[in-house]
Amino acid sequence: MDKDFLPISRIEQMCIDKGMKMTDQRRVIAKVLSDATDHPNVVEVHCRATAINPKISIATVYRTVRLLQKEQILARRDFGGRRARYEKIQDEHHDHLIDLKSGQVLEFHNEYIEELQRCIAEKLGYRLVGQRLELYGVPLDDPET
Repeated sequence: MDKDFLPISRIEQMCIDKGMKMTDQRRVIAKVLSDATDHPNVVEVHCRATAINPKISIATVYRTVRLLQKEQILARRDFGGRRARYEKIQDEHHDHLIDLKSGQVLEFHNEYIEELQRCIAEKLGYRLVGQRLELYGVPLDDPET
């Protein structure tokens, strides 16, 4: 896809709304991150971005990801692997299940778990203002487990 004809992505629009300068390279990186249905690491973002614009360096991806984190557009997630992964900051809360065999990260929301966490905080004398739940597992049908 020609970078000059990229539609404005959700992340690019968030950057524009915050008054950030959008270079061609940042536009491509924003599109890659907006289109991601997984939680890519910087190397994966770089690979996808260079498929659109081969001139994007890994250093540019690192700088852009750091800037997007600072502007609270992108969230860094450390799921126990060697590399941090990234996702768009979303309005709706969700939790993660990490497949230890494949590294796949599945998002889910469960109101029962949310209520249980609120109840635990209240029983301990706190009002819950935030939380993050990461579950780690292996597939039930995996013969090696």
